[in-house]
Amino acid sequence: MNSQDIKNAISGVLVVDKPVGMTSHDVVEAVRRGTNIRRAGHTGTLDPRASGVLVILIGPAVRLSEYVSASDKRYQAIIRLGSSTDTFDSEGKFVRADQPVDVTEEQFTTILKQYEGEIEQTPPPYSAVKVNGRPAYEMARKGEEVELAPRKITVHHLEVLEWAPPEIVVDVHCSSGTYVRSLANDIGNALGTGAYLVGLRRTKSGRFSLRDATPLRKLQEAFQDGNWYQFLIPAAEALGEWPAIELSPDDVEEVRHGHRVKAVVAETQPEFVRGVSMAGELIALMIPATGEDGSPEWQPKKVFFTSEPGA
Repeated sequence: MNSQDIKNAISGVLVVDKPVGMTSHDVVEAVRRGTNIRRAGHTGTLDPRASGVLVILIGPAVRLSEYVSASDKRYQAIIRLGSSTDTFDSEGKFVRADQPVDVTEEQFTTILKQYEGEIEQTPPPYSAVKVNGRPAYEMARKGEEVELAPRKITVHHLEVLEWAPPEIVVDVHCSSGTYVRSLANDIGNALGTGAYLVGLRRTKSGRFSLRDATPLRKLQEAFQDGNWYQFLIPAAEALGEWPAIELSPDDVEEVRHGHRVKAVVAETQPEFVRGVSMAGELIALMIPATGEDGSPEWQPKKVFFTSEPGA
């Protein structure tokens, strides 16, 4: 196998601790340059002003993106009470300032609890959400009226980590697609003091946390040294919370050609499973099916040809 074939066969996850000041796309480009692998993408944008966990899929693993991107996220958010901005963060113009902050931690926590569960959230006007094909932030910058429809999100848990008003550090565990700066703005409105986001650090994305993340600077040093593979996490772990079934070598061949394989009857049949080889390689994402004789089978939904050139 030549060097190009080896590159085509590389598939996995790099979990980067993104620094403040870079876009998520900047980090992906740094990974592409460092690995010399063009097929790479992140699984959920992190604002330039935010730091923390950015999951990057490499090689055939990019086909997991739709599943990994939908995973829950966790953040440490620094919210400042007493003012509001038009962008809901520290980059915007003040629309309300120097409001008195006469709020107790108990009152703040009571308001927080109102935003837990499934709620409707309106994205900020300065966001990448498109209105008639145009990004909302582009319209807002030109002074055009931006009306964004609310969307359903789920906030699993909100907790005060540090109480030092006017700034409060909040742990936010939420569904993908949640705008934490909208959450900060809404909380400020509910309190009557105004509020905006002054700092954001993503501590978890799906099953990957800061413990799994490598600072970008350290990763770039590894690119130069040629030993960055030590930070590559197998693609099978990207959906580690999904049940896995081990495929025999014969099953692997069947699945790679899109054929079904026999399944063991279980009391509760999962919606999806990972089909993994005996060596731990992710072969396919599979769904339950029924054979012609009525027996349970696994149908390949998405197959990964990671051992073949050009995959």
